[in-house]
Amino acid sequence: MPFLNGNQNAKKEEDFAGKKLKALPNELLQRGGDAVKVDLQRNRLKQICGIIQLKNLTELNLCRNEFTDFPTDIRGLHQLEKLYINQNNIKTIPENVFPSLEKLRFLKLSTNRLEKLPQDMNRCQHLNYLNLSNNCLRNLDPLVGLSHLKELYVERNQLADLPDQLFQNSSLTLFKANGNPLRKPPQEVCAGGLRDIQSYFAMLEANAPNEKTVKTMFLGTSMAGKSTLCRSLKQGCPVQVAEEDRTVGIEISEVFEADEGIRFIFWDFAGQEEYYITHHVFITAQAFVILAINLSSYNKDAQSFKESVGFWIKNLQLKIPDSVVLLVGTHVDECTNENDVNEKKKHIEDRVKEMLETHSTNLEQRKKNLEDKEDSSLYRDQIDQIERLTEYKIKVLDLVPIDCTKKEDIVKLGTHIKTEVLNKATFPSMEQTLPRSYYEVEKDIKELQENGDIAEYGIVSQSTLLYELKNRHDTLDDDKLKLILQYLHRIGVMMWYKEIPELADSLFVEPSFLISLFKTIVRHDLVQELNKISSEQLKSENALAVQKKRWISDYKHRASLNNVAIRILVRSELQKNYRINNEDLEEVVGSNKKEGILLSLLKHFDVCLSTKHNSPLNPKANEFCPKKNWVPSNPIVYEPDACLFPSYLPDNKQVEDNWVSDNPEDLNIHVYFLPEIPHGFFHRLVIRACSLYSPYWIGKDQCMLCCGDRRFLLRERRDEDQFIEIRCKETELETVEDFQKAWEVIRKIMIRLNKLTEQWQGLYLTVHSPCKSSDCDEYFEWNDWQEWLEDSGTSKFNIGLEEKQTCLNGHQRRTEFLFPRTPDAST
Repeated sequence: MPFLNGNQNAKKEEDFAGKKLKALPNELLQRGGDAVKVDLQRNRLKQICGIIQLKNLTELNLCRNEFTDFPTDIRGLHQLEKLYINQNNIKTIPENVFPSLEKLRFLKLSTNRLEKLPQDMNRCQHLNYLNLSNNCLRNLDPLVGLSHLKELYVERNQLADLPDQLFQNSSLTLFKANGNPLRKPPQEVCAGGLRDIQSYFAMLEANAPNEKTVKTMFLGTSMAGKSTLCRSLKQGCPVQVAEEDRTVGIEISEVFEADEGIRFIFWDFAGQEEYYITHHVFITAQAFVILAINLSSYNKDAQSFKESVGFWIKNLQLKIPDSVVLLVGTHVDECTNENDVNEKKKHIEDRVKEMLETHSTNLEQRKKNLEDKEDSSLYRDQIDQIERLTEYKIKVLDLVPIDCTKKEDIVKLGTHIKTEVLNKATFPSMEQTLPRSYYEVEKDIKELQENGDIAEYGIVSQSTLLYELKNRHDTLDDDKLKLILQYLHRIGVMMWYKEIPELADSLFVEPSFLISLFKTIVRHDLVQELNKISSEQLKSENALAVQKKRWISDYKHRASLNNVAIRILVRSELQKNYRINNEDLEEVVGSNKKEGILLSLLKHFDVCLSTKHNSPLNPKANEFCPKKNWVPSNPIVYEPDACLFPSYLPDNKQVEDNWVSDNPEDLNIHVYFLPEIPHGFFHRLVIRACSLYSPYWIGKDQCMLCCGDRRFLLRERRDEDQFIEIRCKETELETVEDFQKAWEVIRKIMIRLNKLTEQWQGLYLTVHSPCKSSDCDEYFEWNDWQEWLEDSGTSKFNIGLEEKQTCLNGHQRRTEFLFPRTPDAST
């Protein structure tokens, strides 16, 4: 919210932001009716005695102060139209405040401690924007009747049910409720937005049935016994799984417990590290995680805990920090004795408790450090982010040791799982209220598969499926059916990637088929599979045996897989396991002329990157003249028509050869990750950045890309402080325009970095520019970096910064070497 400086327009707008005020300044109160807009944010106000004297006030900013009670004096500001009072510690709002604010249109109350709203809040009839996110609200009934309300934000509260009358308001255009334990409507419905919620309530019957659906993910290292657990729980008795029959990719199955009315959807994830790069596609919130730990091989030391338990807990903390994790100790029959099992159980539980406490302590300490700074108001956004992280409480349940060869142990574990799932303290949003049509549509889709109206492999066009479903449900139009299909996608019953233009019309009603595509080429034994390609398969693609050798060499040394090899492998897998016609087969695997479904998915989810466009034109190339020998200016570099999988790269040699060395004067930004950089994050960022700029060179934890004649380096640092470094060669920057263009490239990279972090709820980022003097550890902190990313590029940024910046050790550098800065045209 822009405010003019008080001495520029003293009778209209007053700016007292960040003045450490504990009371309203007399000079402001003396203005009386002259003040129209007042900015009092980032102060230490606990009350605002005398504010009623500003009788013509239309806009008041009180955010980032120390209010614990809502200042009732505000009720006397009858001309008030905008009120910011977010980021305080307000717990209650008394009655008889909002009826007096007849002209209030905009109210921001987010990030407080509100547990309930005053019953007369709906008498604030002109209110059209209301932000109540990051509070402790359990009920929104007092908002029913706000007829002019257009935007409503209630994210991260304690809401279980939303009042259906609220969505009968035709004025409402935007509603967000993420991060609530919702059951009516379920979070998976709310994720679709306002129209989906309105359709849900329109379909909801008076006595709608409740459902308990639990997406259950089995995680753990290779050979930990996940598949044995999964299949044994499904059968209710021991099921032995041979090593050669272990999970490749992900296996999906469904179990219905009729006695308790619980439907379990089991997702068995392969444990080999090669498969981790696809896990982010399928690991979702609102899930129950069963973490299998091989007790027979567990050594009660730090390394064993890190590999078997710590790695998984950390990744869940980052990805789904409010998840529930049940530790299950397997291979008990191979342990020395019962005492050995108990000691390992205690060691694991103690280390997990210590790990969670350390995480919480680190967050609290970082928050305290920021609050103790001389002007803590400058760090309020960072403090709020840390407070958000502290609200996430991953629940790690006590370890259950199990002998998978004994039926009684399987039954006991099954009973324990049901008990935990039915515990409302553990799973507050387990029970969900759904219209009957949701169940009926899901049942109809299964019948269409069984009857052969949908192909065995489960790919069906949107138009075909909608036609079939409308024949069975004359009361459901296309929009309502799409809402139900999207809900089924979010709970994992089917897959519909409508955000991918090439796949918007394709629905995968058999998710296991889709996963079988992934596991065909993202697997731990890919070299062996490439070696198995027969002469007949090579001939089908007009390929030679010598080319197969190159495919294997490229994969081993360049982490790239030829598109022809991909087609052969996937076609072989599908023809072996599914009855699929040639036309559909080409749609899935692609051809020489077009890309198939599989590659579209792998690229969309940042698993691989096409190598095709990594060959820019050379402006310095020698001119070609007829009848004269032509000599290329650069050696021809072999660049296959293939997909590059950065996660499989063994070293950084190519990057280091092209970058050569760092220069202290390079543009240099460090993006710090708390608590750590998620597994696979860097390579997903690299894929997103390299899809923008070419040519590029990618390594194990480094990447160099080019924009014109400017070189940029991305580097992952996993030291004590984990960060991603972004550099630009200083020698390639000469003019102010050069700096501006370089900063714009960095901005685009950081936009993609910031967007990617949205997939990890448990992450917190800070950005620094290190001092450029040798042996100096000081840095310049970016407090407004997200504002820079949101800037469309048309407005000015950092104009007020001085020509030079000085670090705490006294070293100076030109500002544009440290921060993006738009030159001030007036200087």
